[in-house]
Amino acid sequence: MIDPQLLRDDPDLVRRSQQARQASVELVDDAIAADADRRAAITAFEALRAEQNAFGKTVAAAPKDEKAALVAQAQQLAADVKAAQAEAAEAEVRFEQVVGSIQNVIIDGVPAGGEDDFVTLREVGEKPVFDFAPRDHVELGELLRAIDIERGVKVSGSRFYFLTGVGARLELALMNYALDTALDAGFTPLITPTLVKPEIMRGTGFLGAHADEIYYLADDELYLTGTSEVALAGYHADEIIDVSAGPLRYAGWSTCYRREAGSYGRDTRGIIRVHQFQKLEMFSYIDPADAEAEHERLLAMQEGMLQSLGLAYRVIDTAAGDLGSSAARKFDVEAWVPTQGAYRELTSTSNCTTYQARRLETRHRGESGKTSPVATLNGTLATTRWLVALLETHQQADGSVVVPEVLRPYLRGLETIEVPS
Repeated sequence: MIDPQLLRDDPDLVRRSQQARQASVELVDDAIAADADRRAAITAFEALRAEQNAFGKTVAAAPKDEKAALVAQAQQLAADVKAAQAEAAEAEVRFEQVVGSIQNVIIDGVPAGGEDDFVTLREVGEKPVFDFAPRDHVELGELLRAIDIERGVKVSGSRFYFLTGVGARLELALMNYALDTALDAGFTPLITPTLVKPEIMRGTGFLGAHADEIYYLADDELYLTGTSEVALAGYHADEIIDVSAGPLRYAGWSTCYRREAGSYGRDTRGIIRVHQFQKLEMFSYIDPADAEAEHERLLAMQEGMLQSLGLAYRVIDTAAGDLGSSAARKFDVEAWVPTQGAYRELTSTSNCTTYQARRLETRHRGESGKTSPVATLNGTLATTRWLVALLETHQQADGSVVVPEVLRPYLRGLETIEVPS
């Protein structure tokens, strides 16, 4: 959640953020009122409790013949304290519900508006030009016996697929290359759980507007994660961690699951929008003062990956209304997909400032000795969707695909994926 002190000190900043996100501005006033009610209820409870403690000493020191009457008063006071405590607890719950509905306050410079209001920061690389009619990734995948969508649908339904033969090898090569890149950058690898408790899913901010995209196992009260960010954010929940010597950086490898609710009719061909995929996710816990620099660092790692794979791409500063509730800023990196004549998102990186850490009670101890929330950031370093751009960009006239040099060591030196005879 947002910082309650920020809500009190600069509510207009929060209002402007909500407005830029095209979200409810009225929630800010509701939260201010709920905060005032909560603080008043806590003050009333503490005053009654202090009175109770003082009265208890009076009862203890009273003559025996006066104690009976005083005990009755003490019992009434105890009942009043209990009622005030309940009111304070209810006010606290109400405040947390309202303030928890306010999305993270955006960072200065984030463009206002919705999905189409992003700002392009740069375009990098040369878009491939072919002297033949290029095949899309589905046709290439079938020709190379690398992707089998028909049997994926037969086994599991729409938006499922098999990666077969060299397709499976190519994904593993990409993922292992990403893992080595993360290791070289000092990230600790984790293979994360893909089922998490509701409080962890809620704490990361994923049970908001897009909750219908998440698979839920009601009998087990567990959620299937659409990114290892969720498990990584929960890894240090309810802990005080040490980031004085630098951030804690993790690289989470997991299978991911998404309903893709609301996307029917979009990207139905191929493996761009699917229900299950692999992903390597970077995650940083850091001093909030260093979060923006860390965000640029994660972005640079993502760009380095795409450049090394020979992919043309652009970087966009995502508009406020297209951010998830936890993100204060998000950069998307979109690769050029030749057969679509368009850039398509391959990866993104988000600065969640202290929003997730407040909800999950992940703190660090500053120089003063006091604890405060850390900042959390995330960014994808590789995922199944990257195969789309790889296959289409590096295809040749006969349907074969040139393997980027950086992936060849992971494919036993394979330089070209040939069409099977």
